[in-house]
Amino acid sequence: MDNTHLLIQSTDLKEVKNLLNQILNRPKEDLSQKLYTVKEASSLFKVTELTVRNKIKAGEIKAFKIGDSVRIKHEEIFNSLQEVKSIKYKRKA
Repeated sequence: MDNTHLLIQSTDLKEVKNLLNQILNRPKEDLSQKLYTVKEASSLFKVTELTVRNKIKAGEIKAFKIGDSVRIKHEEIFNSLQEVKSIKYKRKA
């Protein structure tokens, strides 16, 4: 068998270290101002677009219109997820 050895020079290691530092120190995206379409929200919830529209119509998710399109704030999506988890279901008799 042929043993192949890889020689890594110190300059290569410095380049790798610099690239890793750049990736780790990259500024985080501010999601508080992010707006989602109904399609994006449905993929986050893993439900159909119709389900998201019905939740908007029922007032479970707050949304607003920009022109003809409906937009949902990032906070509203994740607040509605929190509310759903906190609901206790009662068994029907």
